[in-house]
Amino acid sequence: MGNYGGNLQKIRSGKRRFGITPHIPGGFVTPDTLIRIAEVTKKYKGILKITSGQRILITNLKEEDLPKIWTELNMEPAVKIQNSVKNVEICPANFCKRSKYPTIGLGMKISNSFHGMELPCRTKIAVVGCRNACTSAYSKDIGVLVDLDGKFFITVGGSSGFYPRSADILIDGISESEAFDIVKVILIYYKERAQLGEKLGHFIDRITIEKFKVDIVKILKKEEI
Repeated sequence: MGNYGGNLQKIRSGKRRFGITPHIPGGFVTPDTLIRIAEVTKKYKGILKITSGQRILITNLKEEDLPKIWTELNMEPAVKIQNSVKNVEICPANFCKRSKYPTIGLGMKISNSFHGMELPCRTKIAVVGCRNACTSAYSKDIGVLVDLDGKFFITVGGSSGFYPRSADILIDGISESEAFDIVKVILIYYKERAQLGEKLGHFIDRITIEKFKVDIVKILKKEEI
């Protein structure tokens, strides 16, 4: 395990308290891991917070305890580099009556392949099994969703941050394997062409969604752009 730190959360009466967020892919966690998180948190008098990003924040920690806490958790941090794929949020499609496709496997594949990938700005991805779009997929930088016919479609450029932006539908009527390939192409295209600190949606607005769509399709067809 690396000697990971934490984020300063609060200074009260001169006392500094820190928070850490272990990586929990897609929000799916085993009972044993959940018990270990709880036991370590209790030992170091931390506070647990379930975040909107399908993760568990452990806060109210002392800075000098952080190395021991990471060692005892035996987990990786959710975020090592700020400008990166921060998390891949996954709905419980395989267990949901509304789901049109069991998308957990694809979500985990995307998470395992791209989580932590360095990019021009922080990036969130959602993978969901129907148009209900749980995990707020339309407000994510990249959304992988399933339509009523069981086919996938991809959205891009969503944001719920300081400058909210609704996502654009990039392409529809695709298969699971095609969806994975498109996510990969989007991330590489964005990494190679966007400006540092430029969110995907702002990058799309700068070059236009039309050009973005055309270029992504050309890359998929192995054509020059």
